[in-house]
Amino acid sequence: MTDITIIGCGNMARAIGTRAVAAGRAVQVLDRTPENAAKLAAELGGGTTSGGLNEIPAGDLVVLALYFGPAKEVATHYGDTLSGKTVVEISNPVNAETFDSLDVAAGSSAAEEIAALLPGSVVVKAFNTTFAGPLTEGRSSGGEPLDVFIASDSAKARADVAAFAAAAGLRPLQVGGLHHARELEGFQLLVIGLQLNPEYEALNWATSLKIID
Repeated sequence: MTDITIIGCGNMARAIGTRAVAAGRAVQVLDRTPENAAKLAAELGGGTTSGGLNEIPAGDLVVLALYFGPAKEVATHYGDTLSGKTVVEISNPVNAETFDSLDVAAGSSAAEEIAALLPGSVVVKAFNTTFAGPLTEGRSSGGEPLDVFIASDSAKARADVAAFAAAAGLRPLQVGGLHHARELEGFQLLVIGLQLNPEYEALNWATSLKIID
């Protein structure tokens, strides 16, 4: 039985898959190129299965480990097939030409746009503030558990994703409804800008957002 389906084969798919296997979850990897999915599944181990986008996601938790554009395409492709499932949307819809704005309408977010495409699913925003390198390791560069900010209109879905994050060795922080994805995406836009700023070349995409208590 599959617990989590990860759609995509990039760095974030690998990172989330690594955390999922570490948490003892049964993982399925799907990708538009099945050969890539099979390679990632073999790398993750733990009995991870794989397939193409012609297959139905088997997990109750489906992670769209994709950029915003491809995530919209996959959401449209599956549509009602994902009804009843919890869909985790991780993207930051950053304008790739300027890296100075988000490619969503004011008063909206990538997560909310995905939710509009999947009215039968419960959409959760999570993992958009964690870069792939630290997430793969499960720790910040300082050795502390990574904070995972979680937003959804469903308290149960937030709790389910929080339970996964905690089992994966991360610290889940539930921030409220899905509309808070706007703040999470906006703040990560600033963090991405810091990574690209030559004045801060030591950051090297190894940073992580952390609430100090």
